[in-house]
Amino acid sequence: MLGWVGAVTGLIGKAIDKAVPDKDKAQQLKADITAELISLDKAELEQAGKIITAEAQGDSWLQRNWRPITMLTFTGLVVAHWLGWTAPGLSEEQVIALLGIVKVGLGGYVLGRSAEKVAKEWRK
Repeated sequence: MLGWVGAVTGLIGKAIDKAVPDKDKAQQLKADITAELISLDKAELEQAGKIITAEAQGDSWLQRNWRPITMLTFTGLVVAHWLGWTAPGLSEEQVIALLGIVKVGLGGYVLGRSAEKVAKEWRK
């Protein structure tokens, strides 16, 4: 998730360079803002990890397995598309949008599984 931090700090950094003539103060301001954004990103990741851990430890089979089921479904849809088994009339834009959803979902799934494994090791 740090990608958004880099994008935001890049934009803010340009504005600071224009607004603050003192180079040292500008660098310090940029460092402070970057540290705060990273702290916010870390807190968001920790919360996401807690949610995923709670799901993984849930009582219901479906609660524990909905993410893998969802990703297997999306993977099946991608394979079906590659094999030419796509709904008629589906535009290229729609296919790209759906593949974008799969990409984001896989990224979240991989992050979630990593958080789940780290949580198990940390408890030991």
